[in-house]
Amino acid sequence: MAVPKRHTSKQRKRSRRAHIKLTVPAMHYDATTGEYRLSHRVSPKGYYKGRQVVNETSSDNN
Repeated sequence: MAVPKRHTSKQRKRSRRAHIKLTVPAMHYDATTGEYRLSHRVSPKGYYKGRQVVNETSSDNN
């Protein structure tokens, strides 16, 4: 069985794990609808880059 020859220090262990973390989603204020939305996504009301790309009625298929 492979056994490390030296003890792994806390600094080395923590720097190896430094990229493992939670990220906050990039939220932006949409002036057209007055709501916050994720970047590069269509707003809940169907707007993208200031113009309507999806009708609200077409998304309600229930």
